[in-house]
Amino acid sequence: MDDLGRRARKPPVPAPLPLRTIGEVRAALRSGHASPGDQESFEADLQRALETSSETDLSAVAAVIVDYRGRIRLRQDPDFKIAVQEGLDLAAQLKQQNPPSRGETARG
Repeated sequence: MDDLGRRARKPPVPAPLPLRTIGEVRAALRSGHASPGDQESFEADLQRALETSSETDLSAVAAVIVDYRGRIRLRQDPDFKIAVQEGLDLAAQLKQQNPPSRGETARG
């Protein structure tokens, strides 16, 4: 099958989640639209940003929201899991081709 045939059979991409508010980001995290642990990390990062922000500069809070919104969007991308698996497969292949020499330890 050619490339065009494979692309034509791809499942439709779901509509992006609305992530305009902290509540929408929290709802997406609760629904499992991010990596494990992101919900707790978001709350901790948001709390730290709030505690260190002044009333006239909430840029740290906005940065946290943008960061986690990006993480959620990334996980929504249907090609994300494929790309991660390809990376893991390549890493495993490279480890097999170049095992650590004596005295070195494998990182992992």
